[in-house]
Amino acid sequence: MKRKIQPSPDTMKEWIKTYIPDKDLFFLTETNFASFTEHVRGALVIPHEEFKNHSSYKQVQLANSYEYWNLSKDVAYVFVTPPGWVNHLPAEKKIELFHIQVAVGRGLIHPISNFSGDTSSLHNNVVEMKGEKYAVFHKAMWEELSYRCKKELITDIAQDWEEWTCYDVPTLTPPHLLPFANTFPSRAGSNCLSATLFAITQQEWIVHEWVHPQTFLQRLELEDYHVIPDQDLIAGDVVTWENEDGIIQHASYCIDGQFFFNKRGQTFFNAWSIVHLDDLREDWGHYHTKTFRKAESIQ
Repeated sequence: MKRKIQPSPDTMKEWIKTYIPDKDLFFLTETNFASFTEHVRGALVIPHEEFKNHSSYKQVQLANSYEYWNLSKDVAYVFVTPPGWVNHLPAEKKIELFHIQVAVGRGLIHPISNFSGDTSSLHNNVVEMKGEKYAVFHKAMWEELSYRCKKELITDIAQDWEEWTCYDVPTLTPPHLLPFANTFPSRAGSNCLSATLFAITQQEWIVHEWVHPQTFLQRLELEDYHVIPDQDLIAGDVVTWENEDGIIQHASYCIDGQFFFNKRGQTFFNAWSIVHLDDLREDWGHYHTKTFRKAESIQ
């Protein structure tokens, strides 16, 4: 049966410390930009195309927090600001900027309806659009909240990413996976590909990396893994799910034919969890699967 898991107190402390980056990012379209030119003192204004290629802003935690992949294609400029900059804007400009952030799909914005506790402490950072109220998170407002409030908020936010459910650790689970199974990372970056490579290589440091598909496939080859025809899965198999262009969207490590060591995404809200094959099929079944097996296990 499935059961719930929770991050450890130390992990929660790390999440709270790093979830809101030290620099605030605000995204504007070409049209919006004109109305803020007189308020940019104290901000670094970066054209979006340059921002996307800037090594300082490619850090995984920035990408995860601000959800770059959800940004509107109309974004033309990025305001990089120190904590508190936004609070010095005239009240009407702050609200206007927050509305723009909701419209362009900036991360660190959450519907008030998603929170289960008291949200009165957020009221100065809430805007309403199309009948929904949204809290716009930034560093200064986060620092003003109590630890208890942060913990409640981040718990609700985290479970938008994942349900925090898992299965008990199977008896055949390799020993090196036991310290990680059904636990959470304290920092961002680890993804399904690094979790799978860790499982087959036993190199613990790899589990914390953000591995990309070609790196993953090269390591499978180096570890003498080969694609096999569809057949029953066995311990040690690696299963991948690919899109129509042949790009890997997910990978997982088979423990015993039914249960897998798995990570659903690259945020620290995604656990290294034990999941059933049926869960993987439900999540990724619309993609094409491939099974890789170590040469010594191929009959």
